[in-house]
Amino acid sequence: MTPSERLAAEEAVAVFSALSQDTRIEAFRLLLRYQPFGLAAGDIARLMAVPHNTLSTHLAILQKSGLVRSRREGRSIIFAAVPSRFASAQEFLTQGVAAPAKTKPKVAPNTIIPAKRPSKPLHQKAYNVLVLCTGNSARSILAEAILNREGGDRFRAFSAGSRPKGQPSPIGLELLSQLGYDTTDLRSKSWTEFAEPGAPQMDFIITVCDVAAEEACPYWPGHPLVAHWGIADPSDVNGTREQKHAAFNETYRRLMSRITALVNLRIEQMGLTELKAQLSEIGKMDGATEFALAGKAA
Repeated sequence: MTPSERLAAEEAVAVFSALSQDTRIEAFRLLLRYQPFGLAAGDIARLMAVPHNTLSTHLAILQKSGLVRSRREGRSIIFAAVPSRFASAQEFLTQGVAAPAKTKPKVAPNTIIPAKRPSKPLHQKAYNVLVLCTGNSARSILAEAILNREGGDRFRAFSAGSRPKGQPSPIGLELLSQLGYDTTDLRSKSWTEFAEPGAPQMDFIITVCDVAAEEACPYWPGHPLVAHWGIADPSDVNGTREQKHAAFNETYRRLMSRITALVNLRIEQMGLTELKAQLSEIGKMDGATEFALAGKAA
């Protein structure tokens, strides 16, 4: 850590004081999970079930301490955590303190040492998720890629369209490649593929465009849970190359926020009614269409 990044005593006090209240520490932990894009203020309030005016006060304190920064995107204020600020406060506490010497624990002869437990619980089931939009070229392709990476071994994502365009958007593929995604297997395809015998059985169907949400879908074996996360199509944006790329970046951020919320759900511990309600709330996050906000599709 450089000298300029080191905190003075009063700055460290401000950091730890900001985190000394339960709502603020939970908000900071939530924003750490949504790095580096952050969340809109309304989404933080929704995910934490905290009134907007109360949350605004807490976010102001976090921002004053340097733990959170904000930026404006359109009509939304996006808040993002600043992990380096917390790391600097931790470093302040340990300045000049010698690290404890590592000693090897004594083990009696012939002692059986138990195997280490896995650091995360093993899930018996991976959830299959089919993301639908009309053309299957932009939003659903981005969502498929994001969920397959963020979902780890808990989720398997697929995407399709009612009237597929035949190939994914080049701008979307370029964005994913820049972010380190493997785009080799991404393709635009019809949703009928997933209604045929032998197709993977879905646990969740998520529509990301209002048109697909209103269309008559094929019969999905297994009665998957359906949710609507309608957001605007970045492919509809006309203008300069920079404006088009900015639209795809914004769509990526909005999908990442929703998918992060999904993968953090304790699905195994939730009843059907609670799970449907949570998926509906995720669909109302920043950038939701009027149709999604009305909750008519699911």
